[in-house]
Amino acid sequence: MPDTNPPRLIPTGTCWCGCGKQTSIGSFFARGHDKIAEAALTAAEFHGSVPQLLHHHGYGPHRSVIAQAVMNGPWEKCPDCWYCGSPESVRNHRRKYHDQTGSDDA
Repeated sequence: MPDTNPPRLIPTGTCWCGCGKQTSIGSFFARGHDKIAEAALTAAEFHGSVPQLLHHHGYGPHRSVIAQAVMNGPWEKCPDCWYCGSPESVRNHRRKYHDQTGSDDA
């Protein structure tokens, strides 16, 4: 279960992946380095295995990480199908696959 009050993190001006590059104001990562950091963390802590990462946090076929992301609020479900993601991702998905604007006006 995620901490309901995570610490407030402040960008430092240096990329948090550890590469040492400067970041733009308000950014934790140089462009694209958030994905590098995710991959490096998975490699460093879970032998490069996403299933091991999920298992470590109690997720898998018995407990959906997608359902948890929707339940905790940062993600939402497409009202037209199974797809789930960030609000922006769901809007894009609806435009592409359901011929919808994905806005509240549609």
